[in-house]
Amino acid sequence: MKPVLPHAQLDWDDHGRPRSRVFDDVYFSDQSGLDETRYVFLEQNRLAERFAALPADGRLVIGETGFGTGLNFLCAWQLFEQHAAAGARLHFVSVEKYPLSPPDLQRALALWPELKPLADQLLKHYVAIHQGFQRITLANGRVTLTLLIGDALEQLPQLDAQIDAWFLDGFAPAKNPEMWTAELFAELARLAAPGSTISTFTSTGWVRRLLNAAGFKMKRTPGIGHKWEILRGEFLGWPQDVAPPAPDKPWFARPAPLPGERRAMVIGAGLAGCATAASLAARGWHVSLLERHAAVAQEASGNPQGVLYLKLSAHGTALSQLIISGFGYTRRLLESLQRGTEWDGCGVLQLAFNAKEAERHAQLATAFPDDLLHWLDQPEAQKQAGVGVAHGGLFYPEGGWVHPPALCQAQATQPNIELLSHRDVLQLRKVDDQWQAFDGERLLASAAVVVLAGAAEIKRFAQSAELPLKRIRGQITRLAETAESQTLNTVVCAEGYVAPARLGEHTLGASFDFNSDDLTPTTAEHLGNLAMLEEISTDLLARLHLGDVPPEQLQGRAAFRCTSPDYLPIVGPLADREAFNLAYAALAKDARQVPDIPCPWLDGLYVNSGHGSRGLITAPLSGELLAAWLDNEPLPLPRSVAEACHPNRFALRSLIRGTR
Repeated sequence: MKPVLPHAQLDWDDHGRPRSRVFDDVYFSDQSGLDETRYVFLEQNRLAERFAALPADGRLVIGETGFGTGLNFLCAWQLFEQHAAAGARLHFVSVEKYPLSPPDLQRALALWPELKPLADQLLKHYVAIHQGFQRITLANGRVTLTLLIGDALEQLPQLDAQIDAWFLDGFAPAKNPEMWTAELFAELARLAAPGSTISTFTSTGWVRRLLNAAGFKMKRTPGIGHKWEILRGEFLGWPQDVAPPAPDKPWFARPAPLPGERRAMVIGAGLAGCATAASLAARGWHVSLLERHAAVAQEASGNPQGVLYLKLSAHGTALSQLIISGFGYTRRLLESLQRGTEWDGCGVLQLAFNAKEAERHAQLATAFPDDLLHWLDQPEAQKQAGVGVAHGGLFYPEGGWVHPPALCQAQATQPNIELLSHRDVLQLRKVDDQWQAFDGERLLASAAVVVLAGAAEIKRFAQSAELPLKRIRGQITRLAETAESQTLNTVVCAEGYVAPARLGEHTLGASFDFNSDDLTPTTAEHLGNLAMLEEISTDLLARLHLGDVPPEQLQGRAAFRCTSPDYLPIVGPLADREAFNLAYAALAKDARQVPDIPCPWLDGLYVNSGHGSRGLITAPLSGELLAAWLDNEPLPLPRSVAEACHPNRFALRSLIRGTR
């Protein structure tokens, strides 16, 4: 059976209001949903005064069970805009098992004309909302919405956050008892910040008793409209008679936030570096972006077209979770770029070019919903592609191609970022609480925080030399569009890929060479790319009239991808490797033993690298992950995925296997 992720199944009443068919319940009050939201959630959590009290670099984190139509979120955002200082930020984390489809969300939010300016922003970015963690950046980074799509008791245990105010807003307990359980309330308590508040529209006695048992002090308060009473409360602390949640392993625990000026250096201005700089700058950091070339995106991020390509596993691996979350995040970022020259959501067709691929595609087609990917048989695939193809395959309707330099440029030109070009950092030194970047004896820049985002080049620094990063040379071929090749209307992939033309040119790629250090394009690899094109579509090969072009006259470019042994990126804080091995030496004898020793971090040193050929999908969200590590914010990914990408995983494995 195909999983349907299932959008909410709605009926609409005579006044245009939505009602859930599954739960036979309304999304908001018949009288005034706006008044009820403002009274039950905003007033009972004292949000107006708490927003007003935020300092210029402060933030408030709201958690919600049941995103629904987004009405609570939009009302909180509106209140935040009215009361919070200019530099303050709002984080809103909401879990939703049955998200509304974009047309239904638009129809529901049209009921509230006074929220239209905010609703329009939300609707613009409400694309590629799939299972798992989906981060949406709004109001130029001032407001962050993280949707956890799926069952609350599967999603919330993966959340790493401290929630300042809870909106408990599932469908009524009688209609949806699964959302009102002791297990769920224990998760709310685990995530509650000290002094966290909570409110809900229900006053049911057993709900109040279960919340009290979880550590919240609840009390009934007068209701609104036809609700006589509602509940509000605050978190007093984890109950003494219940075993507390296990602490984070020390090597994955968050480093203490650094005091002092929020100034950072990011070394490397490709996709990873520009994304990191943009995520930090949106949070008020002043960022020096150091690049050894004259401009951003000059190496692997400089190809004319990159593909939003999802190589997934049907088994819910950390890499698959990262790819689905990262794909959604990048796809939403692209809404601010110029369609046609900087990106195109033309879809991606992945051909099942042999029996093994066909089997893999069949598994994926049953594991994921149609709006993410679906199977097309050969005639359908050919119709979708617009050129002859010999096989069926998976079609990703929200995929497409991107001009990576445009994305890098858009991110690097955000306020608070200074691009320092022609700065080739050769060495890092720590002096007092400042990291200093040198190109020999010349000091290039200094800051309390430095992020290494220069792909495999980061191995030149003593602090990161042991990270197992590997360079892989890749060459693309640039092919002039012909009148006949204009029919290609989607990216088509087999072993390689070919994209519809951008500015009169198709991109074809890319080779994999593990041995060459020379970036001069070779005729042999152009011919290899043409062989991949023949596998994709002999028809397209004919339409391009390449017989008229001598092979040695083919144009292209080569660059190094950078990958790790487990194909996951390396994102997070760096530890002192020698001190790490000493601190956790006991793991070599017993891997289950967790020494109660704080991790010996290299304070202020972080890395964002190892994205391989998936940088468009994984690097931008990794910038958000780094900013969350640095600012002690809710992580944009499940905790297990953040740990799977953590730099310490390699030192840990070496200790346990005795290979250090």
